[in-house]
Amino acid sequence: MALQLSYLREGYETFRELDVREVGLIEALRTLRMLHYAAWLARRWDDPAFPAAFPWFNTPQYWQQHLAELEQQRHLLEQPPLPLY
Repeated sequence: MALQLSYLREGYETFRELDVREVGLIEALRTLRMLHYAAWLARRWDDPAFPAAFPWFNTPQYWQQHLAELEQQRHLLEQPPLPLY
């Protein structure tokens, strides 16, 4: 992951200097995105287009996977941010 972060930083800094304090927000923002996406789908579930477009959303497998991913995120949030090289 550190190597991927270094590539991300290199590409990002093509346009703007990266404030290293923001690196600590990456996992928190990823978790927030995951929650917002599931909430967005849930709020629109009564729209007939949504069950047709997202048939996997209202399944036990989706929710088991979603909870497993949130558990992984919890572990990542407990770790210190990756160092930037």
